[in-house]
Amino acid sequence: MILLALALLQSVGPNPRVPMTDPMLEEPAPRPKTEVPSAATAQPQAVHASDEEQYRRCADLAKANPEGAVTSANEWLVRGGGLFARQCLGLAYSGLERWEPAATAFEQAASEAEINRDPRGADFRVQAGNAWLAVGNAARARSAFDSALASTALTEEMRGEVHLDRARAVKALGDKAAARADVDKALALVPQDPLAWYLSSALALEERQLARAQDDIAKAVELAPDNADLLVFAGNVAGISGEEQAAKGLYTRAIKVQPGSDAAKAAQAALTANQ
Repeated sequence: MILLALALLQSVGPNPRVPMTDPMLEEPAPRPKTEVPSAATAQPQAVHASDEEQYRRCADLAKANPEGAVTSANEWLVRGGGLFARQCLGLAYSGLERWEPAATAFEQAASEAEINRDPRGADFRVQAGNAWLAVGNAARARSAFDSALASTALTEEMRGEVHLDRARAVKALGDKAAARADVDKALALVPQDPLAWYLSSALALEERQLARAQDDIAKAVELAPDNADLLVFAGNVAGISGEEQAAKGLYTRAIKVQPGSDAAKAAQAALTANQ
C-alpha cells in the first residue's frame, strides 16, 4: 500500500485563505465581496473620493512595500483615517505575515464599520478570522466567523465560504461534529468550490468513511484537475483504498501539472518510497 502523509484539515497557518484580498475595491478571491444592502436596510458611512484615492495608494503600497504601508497607514490613522486606514493596515501586516496585528486591524475596521452600519463589516470579520487562524488562535477565529455568519450582508456564496473557514477553526478546536456541519453547509452553498470537497474528503477519512472520502476528493479533482495539492491528496486516498496504480497515476499527474511545487515534491517522494 502507498505510504501516506495526510494533512487532514490542519490548514490553520498561512495559506490561500488568509486575508490578502481587498474587499473594498475588487472581487476578492476565493470569496466574493459583501453584497451591499439597500438604503432601507443599511446606511454605510459616506466614502469621500479623497479617502478612496488614498486607500488605493495605500493598498498598492501594501503589495509592493508592506513595511512602508504600515507606516503610511498608521500616519493616516493619526490624521483620522478611520475604516479605510485600518483596512490598509491589516493588508500591510498580512503582507508581512504579522498575523496577530493584522487580525487586530481587521477587527477594528469591522467594529468601525458596524458602528456606521456599513455592511463591509462582515467581510472584515472574515479577514480577521483567517488572520487568527494563521496565528493559531482557533478560538478567536471561530468567534470572528460566528460574527460574520450572523450578518445579513453576506451573499449565499460568501456564506458558504465562511462556513468552510469556520470548519477549519472548529476542527482545530477538536470539534469534528461542528466541522462536518459547517462543511456540509458549504457544500450546499458553494458546490463548485473544490476546496469544499477536499475538506469534506479529509474529514471523511477521520470519520472512517472511506467511500465518501473517495467520492469527495474525486469531485474536487473534477473541479480543479490541474491542482497538484488535490491530486496528491487524491493519490493518498487511493493508496488508503489499496489502489496503488491509481495512486501512482495521480502522483505522476501532480508532478506534471505543477513541476517543482511543494505538492510535486511530495508526490515524487511518495513515488520514490514505493518503487
